[in-house]
Amino acid sequence: MSKTTKRKHVTKEVLDGYVLPAENQKIVKVLGGKGNNLHEVETAEGEKYLVSMPTKFRKNVWIKRGDYVLIQSIQEGEKVKAEIFAILYDSQIKYIQSQEKWPKEFVLPATTDVTHDISTVDTDDSSRSDDDLFVNTNRPQCVYESTDQSDSDDSSSAQPKDKDYE
Repeated sequence: MSKTTKRKHVTKEVLDGYVLPAENQKIVKVLGGKGNNLHEVETAEGEKYLVSMPTKFRKNVWIKRGDYVLIQSIQEGEKVKAEIFAILYDSQIKYIQSQEKWPKEFVLPATTDVTHDISTVDTDDSSRSDDDLFVNTNRPQCVYESTDQSDSDDSSSAQPKDKDYE
């Protein structure tokens, strides 16, 4: 099996697979990556330990802080106590919640589904606000001011003024 084919099947399994936790499995929250395919997680009871990323997920699927994963305990580990069985995305989390298998200690922020009825959508461009647009926090925010004066009124206004030379 080629790498591309393997990646396609693993990605499809991760995104489309809806699993419920078995007896020996737990839902945990990822606290951060520790390197070498190890991740620190926290259980619903507050216990923190390391879990390993199985070979099939490596370089195919990525997880980050705050994600939820389904883990399966391993017996031979002292520091690494479990292995990731499945990575849980929003639709899978909603499915687990609907089956009432989601830990009550992991309270998720309420997601609001924004649906607009065609008759209630305002199409007037003048009333739209830029407040609901995405703001890139990686760029400095610039404020542009418009002036009512025209440049033809005073030709010296275009020159920067310095108090020492007046």
